[in-house]
Amino acid sequence: MTIEQSVLFSPYTLGKINLANRVVMAPMTRSRAIGNVPNDLMTQYYADRAGAGLIITEGVAPSANGLGYSRIPGCFTDEQASGWKNIADAVHAKSGKIFMQIMHTGRVAHPHNMPEGAKVVAPSPIAADGTMWTDTHQMQAHPVPEEIPSAEIPALIAEYAHSAKLAVAAGLDGIEIHAANGYLPMQFLSPSSNQRTDQYGGTPENRNRFVLELAAALVTAIGADKVGIRLSPFNSYNGLTPDATEEAQYLMLTEGLSSLGLVYLHLVTYAMPKDMIPKMRKAFNGTLILNAGYTADRASSDIESNACDLVSFGNPFISNPDLVHRMKSGIELTPPDPATFFTPGAEGYNTYPAHQ
Repeated sequence: MTIEQSVLFSPYTLGKINLANRVVMAPMTRSRAIGNVPNDLMTQYYADRAGAGLIITEGVAPSANGLGYSRIPGCFTDEQASGWKNIADAVHAKSGKIFMQIMHTGRVAHPHNMPEGAKVVAPSPIAADGTMWTDTHQMQAHPVPEEIPSAEIPALIAEYAHSAKLAVAAGLDGIEIHAANGYLPMQFLSPSSNQRTDQYGGTPENRNRFVLELAAALVTAIGADKVGIRLSPFNSYNGLTPDATEEAQYLMLTEGLSSLGLVYLHLVTYAMPKDMIPKMRKAFNGTLILNAGYTADRASSDIESNACDLVSFGNPFISNPDLVHRMKSGIELTPPDPATFFTPGAEGYNTYPAHQ
């Protein structure tokens, strides 16, 4: 079989939508949303990559408190939703499909990146390790966050639901809960960032509670066929430390998510024990997306062997807007420039041409 005939480039039905192929554009923060509002630069960026079977957007904040990084977009105001409508329309005009990743940064934040009145919040008042960039004061240490009171968790979940409803009303095909890479939902999952003594902390069951309640609320808000989730077990990114209960906790979580009928589970597998991936596959009844530095050949092999249904690609999409065409045709990929990953403006964002 030639690469052009690979199952990677075959159609796939995800919930109620039909994908042209099994290549997913992974969510990647690009920091081009000046004022936290999606703009014309972003519309072009996503439209140029509509050849992916599914685009998952960069992380999008559900509230001002979730805007932890410089120039990341939100989806909690009418102006922001209007910007996302332009993006969804442009992707759909090229027959693409697009899910919005909803990302609350939690303690991975700094007030200099947030509007007045916003605050850095987390499951427990434990600062994240290291520093982060702010446009006004350059590199700054992460502050100690405010602990989210139990009584305010329903309102926090309602912010996600409001954002999801705005996204779907703007025309996006669904949303992905970002519960990976050390952001707020994963902060609830991890004992190194969650030292609560209420119903959201302590045991693995309690640490899973926030994510399961959040997923259930989004299913109620927009329908299970429009809700996916991203997880990264054993990932120490943003200062989290796995413990002895990690695998059992995540398998329990996955079973709970499966019972809610979520349309897909998106796994970042870099740090996972290899034998855990098939266990997660068995625990989840929906579509499985894997992400871990894939090549086209390896992605095809994993789909052929039923290890997963779809494969997401990150950095290659930055510098190859026509990635699917290039992989299918065996065309050499253009390497990205890391120096422009998070800079404002078109350079390194909309300046990578399609192959001629």
